[in-house]
Amino acid sequence: MPTERPNILLITTDQQRFDTCGRAKPPFMRTPHYDGLMHEGIEFTRAYADAPICVAARIGIMTGRYVGSHGENGNGPTSKTMGREGTLPTRLRALGYQTAAVGKMHFGPERTRHGFDEMLLPADYYNQMTRSGLPYQPMRHGLGQNELYPALATVPEALTLTSWIAEQSAQYIRERRDPTVPFFLWTSFSKPHPPLDPPEPYYSMYRNSAIPEAVVSNWSLGSRCPEAFRRCSQEWSLDLLEPEIIREARAAYYGLITQVDYNMGRIFNALQDVGLLNDTLIVYTSDHGELLGDHASGCKRFFHEGSAHIPFLLRLPKSWSDRRHGSTCDALATHADILPTLVSAAGGEASDVDGRDLLAVARGQTPGRDYLVCVGNNFTGGAPIHMSVGDGRWKYMYYPEGPAEQLFDLAVDPTEQHDLADEPAHKADKARLRAALLDHCRATGGRWLRNNDLPAVPLAGDSVADRRNSNWPGYHGEHYNVDVRH
Repeated sequence: MPTERPNILLITTDQQRFDTCGRAKPPFMRTPHYDGLMHEGIEFTRAYADAPICVAARIGIMTGRYVGSHGENGNGPTSKTMGREGTLPTRLRALGYQTAAVGKMHFGPERTRHGFDEMLLPADYYNQMTRSGLPYQPMRHGLGQNELYPALATVPEALTLTSWIAEQSAQYIRERRDPTVPFFLWTSFSKPHPPLDPPEPYYSMYRNSAIPEAVVSNWSLGSRCPEAFRRCSQEWSLDLLEPEIIREARAAYYGLITQVDYNMGRIFNALQDVGLLNDTLIVYTSDHGELLGDHASGCKRFFHEGSAHIPFLLRLPKSWSDRRHGSTCDALATHADILPTLVSAAGGEASDVDGRDLLAVARGQTPGRDYLVCVGNNFTGGAPIHMSVGDGRWKYMYYPEGPAEQLFDLAVDPTEQHDLADEPAHKADKARLRAALLDHCRATGGRWLRNNDLPAVPLAGDSVADRRNSNWPGYHGEHYNVDVRH
């Protein structure tokens, strides 16, 4: 590896499942720019969010810490968990980098920079559109930020938020960066997070394609379903969505991903125009996934494949040796690994974090982790609704309410249709994973344990009618005072 510090581009999407790009995507999906990165880089096939919700995942990126260490397992204000010191942009700036962020950060309160030199948010786009005098405005279809229904964008493609994020990133590369120092740019696309509202041609692109059907499991609708999982589906009535609605929602979701991918090409174009494409280190990932109707549910929060399994790709500068280009790595990876990976690539060291240098892992210089722990909450933080662990093949999920357990063998059941938690033949596997979960929780401070053991609370006893009446699915639009505009 040369001593020169590379330019660094971190690209994230919001709520993108692992099976929508790269080697895992349906064959009809069009993602040429991700495919190009895949051929030039290392695809981590077992990357998971250790807290599948927006803010918690982004804190992991910024701090290099597991959710058990930083403590935010919901969408609380980031300023309560981190400041400027020790964050990814602060560490890179100390190594001589100019730092910028474009797109959805979900920092709180809004405009908190946490060490970035420059930051442009979706709020800036919506303010610009409001003042433009144009006869049409974005997100005027009436769907909010968490509804699993398809809609057509109310502005042309060139005026969408996705296009604006790509254009602002390209402008930074061409016009606003300091050419005498390396840059770190975090381009954070807000899609394919709902509203599922791609513009044409993306809205129609996959409507006639062989859209994969939602996963039906032996546990999701019956008595085997953990009450915490069932409640999250019923609060937004996701369990009542008809298959045709799910199919159309999936087609729109895929369209949004292709729109992001095509716009990503404009950023690569800017890098190539200024002669920096080959010398830039690129990371691509998402903050979490989207169940998209799997197991009669939607959204995220849980450790199931659609929700927590994410795309994760590392493309190294072409001047570096031993790039492992075009390869895959099956080591368990998570958001906390981004900070030490990028700091190490920039010539620094981050030995005070939980994450691992993924380049060293891919090269066999550092061992991968044996287990990855995931903790989820019902958006607000606090007591977990599940505490889960996986080793790359087996997954164990513990739900304090009840309590309840789930166990899946991904080697024979990759879509988690068969819960093995009560099977005597797998008692040892369940015990081993439960012990690993407890060990991890204790090692990271034990903040959610009770009497040094996994917590257990009785069933809440709320009715289905009360659940369907108790929560709203995120109706807020472009005027909401939190950085959740999509």
